[in-house]
Amino acid sequence: MRVIAGRARGTRLAAPRGMNTRPTADRVREALFSIIESRFGLDDARILDICSGTGSLGIEALSRGGASCTFIESDRNAIAALRQNLQATRVTEQSELLAMDAHKALHLLASRGAHFDVIFFDPPYDSRLYATVPEAVGDLGILAADGLLIVECAARKPLSDILGRLRKNDSRIYGDTTLEFYVLEGE
Repeated sequence: MRVIAGRARGTRLAAPRGMNTRPTADRVREALFSIIESRFGLDDARILDICSGTGSLGIEALSRGGASCTFIESDRNAIAALRQNLQATRVTEQSELLAMDAHKALHLLASRGAHFDVIFFDPPYDSRLYATVPEAVGDLGILAADGLLIVECAARKPLSDILGRLRKNDSRIYGDTTLEFYVLEGE
């Protein structure tokens, strides 16, 4: 797995052994970033990568011009790989790593008044976090008014069109993977 484009293009990313971390496939990542860049662009964007695993999504966003990225990850093996990847791609200065549970991290960010332009949420496909994290993102007010939440989930388990204050405005299927795009209701 490598960074696809931008300053860190071609840098190989480390991944932990085992099946606990499922990095986003290169072709899905390529399609995802084509969609984001055609709609919003990433220049100076504030990024949040929830359940970041290897950090491939947040690192790709930084490589393509994002201003900063906060990574949330609780798995120790994934955290070790993520730290290695941040150093290898030379984005440590633009990054913050919150090594904790996703809900705890979201509440911490909300208490700081943080707002993000692009939020990635990519937990294991069987995770119970799908039922709670997207709504928390909307309810806690951490998604910027014109921001975008992108959820990667199993194609066989799509999410609802409305998740609290969030409304789905696009969905794309790539094999077993679905990318679901949410904006704040009324935006």
